[in-house]
Amino acid sequence: MKKVAIVVSRFNEEVTSRLLESCLKTFRREGWTDSRLKVVHVPGGYELPWAVQELALSGRYAAVVALGCVLKGRTPQNDHIARSLVQSLHRVSLDARVPVILGVLTPDTWKQALARTRGRLDRGKEAALAALEMAALGMELHHHG
Repeated sequence: MKKVAIVVSRFNEEVTSRLLESCLKTFRREGWTDSRLKVVHVPGGYELPWAVQELALSGRYAAVVALGCVLKGRTPQNDHIARSLVQSLHRVSLDARVPVILGVLTPDTWKQALARTRGRLDRGKEAALAALEMAALGMELHHHG
């Protein structure tokens, strides 16, 4: 039985912990037990791609979810990190041939970030649903016989 890995950044933890909680709740609601979910914590957004890559290349996961929050607009560095992060995660997904789900928020404000952790805009829930869909698609496309 394939598993899903979730890599979550500790930076802006008030937001990322909510994303993680919502993501896990969605998996559990869809019938996934904790034994099929691996959660890995990294210090910040910049460290996400490496951890995601290692998990994707392990061959043990049907999908890897990346959860983080990089507030854009505060400094030019944040814009660079946000852009690099999206590009790096995309490349890992294609190179490892494992779906990588982008659950990284790049809001302009803290208020926008928090809004995306609940209700209609809940990106944690959205990331889990995307991971489930892509994991199923991957298994379907790679099924031989």
